[in-house]
Amino acid sequence: MDIGRVGIWHVFDLVSPQETRSAVSTLENLGFKAVWIPEAGGREAFVASSVILGATTELVAATGIANLHMREPMSMNAGWQTLSDAYPDRFLLGIGVSHQPLVEGVIGSTYSKPYSTMVKYLDGMDSGLYFGTKPAVAPTRVLAALGPKMLKLSAERTAGAHPYFVPVEHTQFAREILGPSPMLNTELAVVITNDIDAGREIARKYMSTYLRLPNYTNNLKRFGWTDTDIEEINDRLVDAIVPVGDIDHVTSRIKAHLDAGASHVCVQVLNGAMNKMPYDEWKALAAAVKGL
Repeated sequence: MDIGRVGIWHVFDLVSPQETRSAVSTLENLGFKAVWIPEAGGREAFVASSVILGATTELVAATGIANLHMREPMSMNAGWQTLSDAYPDRFLLGIGVSHQPLVEGVIGSTYSKPYSTMVKYLDGMDSGLYFGTKPAVAPTRVLAALGPKMLKLSAERTAGAHPYFVPVEHTQFAREILGPSPMLNTELAVVITNDIDAGREIARKYMSTYLRLPNYTNNLKRFGWTDTDIEEINDRLVDAIVPVGDIDHVTSRIKAHLDAGASHVCVQVLNGAMNKMPYDEWKALAAAVKGL
């Protein structure tokens, strides 16, 4: 599956399906080969992916991630097989265990032992009944993974990993665990602006949501970040997770992840307005990353 070196990660849930179609068509025309979408209380991941696939001709739709607590393993497998059959080599299924506050507080399921849950879930997918026609090209899946056990599982049972909200140091760490061959599709949020102070405020607002989730804070502590860094969301932490600056600065951080071992960087452009497509930033980014 060719997803290129740099793709786009974006939340399309707050714009209409019609605008989503227009946006992903624009991204394909700009030269991006993959678009990543989340599943966290918005649109259903497989249906949203079909909207993207139907509006483009070669673009890969990737889930970052499809929440395993929102469907049974047999259903996940059926959706994966169906879209992979309908759009050969154009659907990348990212699967994740999500987070305890969402799983227990919103979905009403039980969040326990993420690694064991994922192993059992993959077993269920792989052994589940599916009577539909088989995809012409073998379907591709990856796992949301931060810690060493989930990263190792990603390499053993899937095509690779999709880490989210990580510094460059994590990318190097992940590549060492995965080995040279598996995909390492690292998400990177950025703010492209010349107003650093305003850009950091956009970044802090975005980061504040994720810094309430133990999966992410524990991962940051693995690389030396402290409770004080996390509580303050200080400039040093902002700069490590969400580069803020002009297009050259942002491109240098994308390159840093690629140099550290990422096979693909999914760039999430933040502009402080989730219902406003960052077309100008996407256009600048497309031109800047062509040589990476």
